[in-house]
Amino acid sequence: MSKLSIPHHGMVFVGDGRKALFLRNEGDEKFPNLRVQRVITQDNPPTREQGTDKPGRAFAGAGANRRAGMEPTDWHDLEEHRFARDVAGALEAVVRDNGVKALIVVAPARTLADLRRAFHDDVKAKIVAEIDKDLTKHPVHEIEKHVVG
Repeated sequence: MSKLSIPHHGMVFVGDGRKALFLRNEGDEKFPNLRVQRVITQDNPPTREQGTDKPGRAFAGAGANRRAGMEPTDWHDLEEHRFARDVAGALEAVVRDNGVKALIVVAPARTLADLRRAFHDDVKAKIVAEIDKDLTKHPVHEIEKHVVG
């Protein structure tokens, strides 16, 4: 990947379905210095700890003897999608409140897709790059190396 540059006070958003980091470049394009501006986390236990009901049953119609089981609801997955929508709204506020001129978005492919659907046009206009990686568990200096170094 070619080296990306992010201007002074540009933002790097790093997220997945459970954690989001809002990083601001306190350096410049040549010598970036990412600093954590905000962290949002969500406790999202596995589905087996969230759902209590058994999956439902469907019947083919009156008098029919055909029955089919329904897929169980994946509560964990639903929460990850909801979290992506929520952090997209929070990112919109940060972009507007701070007058962000450039934004790099780093997230796994599925989360990137959720974010793209949820981002406001104002946020989309500021995106200079998207990176398909999960870096939420990395320290900031390693994120900096992956993104701009």
